[in-house]
Amino acid sequence: MGHNQLGSPLEKLFVDEHGDDAGKLDIDVDDGTAHQISHDPWYQVAFVLTTGVNSSYVLGYSGTIMVPLGWAVGSIGLFAAAAISLYANTLLARLHEVGGKRHIRYRDLAGHIYGVCVAGRTMYSLTWALQYVNLFMINTGYIILAGQSLKAIYVLYRDDSVLKLPYCIIIAGIVCAMFAFGIPHLSALGVWLGFSTMFSLIYIIVALCLSVADGIRTPAKDYHIPGSGASLMFNSIGAAANLVFAYNTGMLPEIQATVKPPVVKNMQRALLFQFTIGLIPLYAVVFAGYWAYGSSTSSYLLNSVTGPVWVKGIANMASFLQTVIALHIFASPMYEYLDTTYGGDNGGPYSLHSISFRIFVRGGYLAVNTFVAAMLPFLGDFMSLTGAFSTFPLTFVLANHMYLKVKANKLTILQKSWHWLNVVGFSCLSAAAAVAAIRLIMVDSRTYHLFADL
Repeated sequence: MGHNQLGSPLEKLFVDEHGDDAGKLDIDVDDGTAHQISHDPWYQVAFVLTTGVNSSYVLGYSGTIMVPLGWAVGSIGLFAAAAISLYANTLLARLHEVGGKRHIRYRDLAGHIYGVCVAGRTMYSLTWALQYVNLFMINTGYIILAGQSLKAIYVLYRDDSVLKLPYCIIIAGIVCAMFAFGIPHLSALGVWLGFSTMFSLIYIIVALCLSVADGIRTPAKDYHIPGSGASLMFNSIGAAANLVFAYNTGMLPEIQATVKPPVVKNMQRALLFQFTIGLIPLYAVVFAGYWAYGSSTSSYLLNSVTGPVWVKGIANMASFLQTVIALHIFASPMYEYLDTTYGGDNGGPYSLHSISFRIFVRGGYLAVNTFVAAMLPFLGDFMSLTGAFSTFPLTFVLANHMYLKVKANKLTILQKSWHWLNVVGFSCLSAAAAVAAIRLIMVDSRTYHLFADL
């Protein structure tokens, strides 16, 4: 393809306004970091994004999205949420290079755009808080998922209650910590992304095939949406939060920091891959799971399927291993902050000092995650709460508002109105979803005791 030629119409739609030379300008990195910048090709970043969207969380969407919403609203919601998520993430990707600098952290981007005034410092702190709450809850959810996978393997072979879910969560937390000790930064995942893709395909293909086989054997299903009145309304709002949770990382600037120039164009390529090819496995397993089991679909699909024990065992083990890798992606902004701020002159990522630092600091962080996961192992509630409190504001509200701030002089009245509609609309949705998520946790907390063996 020639320098001035563009590929598909979809590429033309998303090419940055700076043109083909975007990212080739003399752009400084916003701040020092202990992690690698501009190291990865766009396709590695695409696999990082796809690893997140097809993580073991995908095994829960049939139960946490389709069951509360039904066929019509659930299907439309999945496609609509993907479209608006691609749009919002593209806006955010285009803001990566602003003011002659690459802003490698979400909070730094917000701080730059809103300035050094009180409002700017407030937005810097608010963005930081929202992002780390978001990532903490995602990390906690991953440890719950990994524990569920281990518990599912145990139940396949032992019909007793000796190994309870909290114990499995503790084991999962220890394994996640051991992996974190050996991988210094996001770019170092390298070949592990290949393993992650393989593990994802294993549990997705197994869940898909066994679901279809079960659906053919039992053609009569109940697709009635459970609940009524206030319960139905709150469940639907919570499912809407899960919709946006499914597609968004809450750490796009940190992921974009790893990509090679031209940064904006390469990130847009990675996003297009994520929201096209990368979504096919997700859609396949979500729709097949709901079709096969209807309103009785489990929030962890591998608990619903029937089939050979050894096949289900392999799928659950693949889910466990993939979760260990995926958690590292969503913990990397926290690791970057800790390594940069407190790591000091470490003599390289694999020096004794660096490894000892990771064992102490990352081990402590994951210990807190593991404790919360074991105490409140309500996975669907964590997804709803994360989507409400963090994903809505970070991905939709902030992205549109920052774009308005930066591009105000270049936008028409209609374009400004569209962005303001997104800001106000998603702010209202975020507030409603937060209320629904808190209610769900309160209900589940009354139903199940702390450290419950679900």
